[in-house]
Amino acid sequence: MPTPSTSASATAPSTSTASSARKTRIRESVLADREALLAVSHWLHAHPETAWQERDSAEHLARVLEDRGFSVRRGPAGLPTAFVAEAGSGPTVVGIVAEYDALPGLGHACGHNIIAAAAVGAAGALAPLADELEITVRVIGTPAEEGGGGKIPMLENGVFDGLALAAMVHPGPADAVHARPRAVAHFDVTYRGKTAHAGAYPHLGRNAADAFTVAQVAIGLLRQQLPSSVRVHGIVTEAGAAPNAIPDLARGSWYVRAETLADLEGAFDRVRSCFAAGALATGCEWELVETSPRYAEFRNDEELMGLFAANAAALGRDMDPAERNPPGMNTASTDMGNVSQRVRAIHPYLSIDSLPAVNHQPEFAAAAVRPAGDAAVLDGAVLLAQTIADAVAGSPISSTTPTRSTTPFQEDR
Repeated sequence: MPTPSTSASATAPSTSTASSARKTRIRESVLADREALLAVSHWLHAHPETAWQERDSAEHLARVLEDRGFSVRRGPAGLPTAFVAEAGSGPTVVGIVAEYDALPGLGHACGHNIIAAAAVGAAGALAPLADELEITVRVIGTPAEEGGGGKIPMLENGVFDGLALAAMVHPGPADAVHARPRAVAHFDVTYRGKTAHAGAYPHLGRNAADAFTVAQVAIGLLRQQLPSSVRVHGIVTEAGAAPNAIPDLARGSWYVRAETLADLEGAFDRVRSCFAAGALATGCEWELVETSPRYAEFRNDEELMGLFAANAAALGRDMDPAERNPPGMNTASTDMGNVSQRVRAIHPYLSIDSLPAVNHQPEFAAAAVRPAGDAAVLDGAVLLAQTIADAVAGSPISSTTPTRSTTPFQEDR
């Protein structure tokens, strides 16, 4: 793994003198901005904010971009913790996506501090080239990726309209250019029963906590009949307050994931029946509420992936995932999948040398501000900017619906 001081300064391949010169300018721009970019990453890491609460994070990023000459619009799509920053006035609009929400209780254990800082670095390196490339650089600050799906209302309200492409990088335990996030439904389940003295009058109660027990047993048995790509997981967040009182209220939060939105529909219906069984068996009332729009599966753009992988190779990063362990992070879920259904997009993963720690573990959060995490910020900024420059300077990129990757990352199941 390259160090932050050397990784972004390696010599990149080029197909022309102009391309080589642009790549050099991009690398030099990111390296010149090194301390400021790492300061952004470390600041976000030290001030984690969860979904829809990213007020300071969004404002910090907006001000950093304003200082770099970007015009910033705060609160697009009616989302207070979203922003759009633009530089340049060219007819080809390129999107660089930033995420900055943290996980409850775990901080930046998915490394969104790296995502945001790399986005700032890439945009800052591309802005001076905007006239030469005839582009407008648009940084899209998106809240609530970890639950809530901020990109989806932004997509529906035109924030991603007119983009030739949308790109971001994501930290992980290994490098991988193919993103294979699954479709996902997020939902809350509530059971309401009747409290009673658990020792003296248990026959007068209806146990809401038991309803979750029945549902989880049913889900465990259902897994035998679900496709191996389907995931069902969740937590019980409330299930009574005293051991001698039968709980009359129980709540939980759950996810169902599947390969595609179409597959998700069938799997979700079967899981829903398991929660209905809990209510039926215990005599409780119940409700299920989806807490965000459903995330779609991700579609990779082959051209952009090829450009990214070639530039990454020049920095010493092998983006070929074959035989690499653990392979699972790029099969999680993201609302960037919804964007990729409409705009040509990539979502590659950059290693931060975290193993044996992986995403959503405390040790991964710690790795996100160690030297390899800092290297991912710089490399991510360089690679995003170089890839976008290569793409717009080469064959035209339309904003039509992208083609699904034909060489997907092979998950070890």
